[in-house]
Amino acid sequence: MSPQQAIQAVRAVYADLAQRPLQRACTASAECCRFRLTGRTPYLTRGEALVAAAAWRAAGRSTLPRPADGGCPLLGRHARCLVYDGRPFGCRTHFCAAAGGPYGRGEVRDLIQRLEAIDHQLGGTGAMNLPCALALALPALARSHRL
Repeated sequence: MSPQQAIQAVRAVYADLAQRPLQRACTASAECCRFRLTGRTPYLTRGEALVAAAAWRAAGRSTLPRPADGGCPLLGRHARCLVYDGRPFGCRTHFCAAAGGPYGRGEVRDLIQRLEAIDHQLGGTGAMNLPCALALALPALARSHRL
C-alpha cells in the first residue's frame, strides 16, 4: 500500500466515523491537547500519522515544534489545531467530557480494526504516541512525494 492509498483509506475511516449517530460537540478549548496536563497522548497508526503529516505539510509546515508545555505539536499560537480536518482518530473520539466524553470501544471497534489493518499493510507494528508517529511520518511522506 502506498502512502497516498493509505491516506485515502484512513480518510474513509474518518468519514465513516462522521456518519455514526454519536453526538459530539467539540468546545475547542484545546484542554485535551495539553498532553502533560491531561496525562493522555493520542496514539496513531502509521496511516493516521500520514494523514496528519499530509495536513501539516498542506498547512505550509515541514518540521514539528517541541512545545515546552508538553502540548500537542499541532496546536497553533491561539490553541487551535492546525490540522483539524486531518486530526487523528484518537482526537476525533477523544476523552473530553465537555465534548461528550469518549466513544465506547464497542461503538468504534470496527473502525479501529480497519486502522490497524492499514497499519499492518504499511509495515507498522502498532500505534505509537503522536509526537513520535508524526516525526516518522513527515520524512516518509516527503520521500513518497519525491518518488
